[in-house]
Amino acid sequence: MNYIGFHVSALGGVNQAVIRANNLKSTSFSFFTKNQRRWISPDLNQKNILLFKQLCKKYHFDLSKILPHSSYLINLGHYNPFFLNKSINSFIDEINRCNQLGLSLLNVHPGNHLYKISEEKCLQKISHSINTALKFTKNVCVVIENTAGQGSSVGYNFQHLSKIISRIEDKSRIGVCLDTCHLFSSGYSVISRNSCNNVLDYFNEIVGIKYLKGLHLNDAKSNFFSKVDRHHSLGYGNIGIELFKWVMNNSYFENIPIIIESINSDLWNQEIKWLRSLKKK
Repeated sequence: MNYIGFHVSALGGVNQAVIRANNLKSTSFSFFTKNQRRWISPDLNQKNILLFKQLCKKYHFDLSKILPHSSYLINLGHYNPFFLNKSINSFIDEINRCNQLGLSLLNVHPGNHLYKISEEKCLQKISHSINTALKFTKNVCVVIENTAGQGSSVGYNFQHLSKIISRIEDKSRIGVCLDTCHLFSSGYSVISRNSCNNVLDYFNEIVGIKYLKGLHLNDAKSNFFSKVDRHHSLGYGNIGIELFKWVMNNSYFENIPIIIESINSDLWNQEIKWLRSLKKK
């Protein structure tokens, strides 16, 4: 079974994210567990936690196939100790929120060196930050996302992801979410069945397929190897449609959350129907 959905709004409470995902006929979804533009947000209350779980059960969402996204404010590789600690504390709070909701995954962008430290030093800080967060939390797996390489972001190649994971002490609680737009923009060709197979084989060689915990399925407005992060609606961008056919008929993606982050929500109903139509019977 494919677990497919969108990044939906949690405006009005986390329970509203479940309702919105269900209205889109999703089988998975992503959302922010708190206001992504603020460092500190009110705690989840027990009423909303219970309602979230009840709605997930009502609408047949598997809690292990939901992939919330952490705040964009968090930079686990920050050079400045003050902002690094602020990021770690915020990240710990988000992991705890996921655990309260019964979720087992949390997606995070690795970090940025901000041109103040080397990429290698930034990667070391990211591993240290994740190790610290894991020590003060339980149950939830941290899922690091590959980036497009825009600006000073790290994590734009498999070697970066491998280095981060190699320093994680509890490897049962670390994973990777591959973003197809980011892959394309960072120089991994995913425009044909053969090139997609080659990229996945290379990921398995460098990182390990066992760490693949999620997929962000996006087309790209940006050009190949441009290191520019610009998503597009499925089939409208520079990647084309072969990638999406390949994903829908590849067993590696059947039991992990597939989150669409395309730019036009008016097309979401059409996109999810189209994706499902690509699956061979």
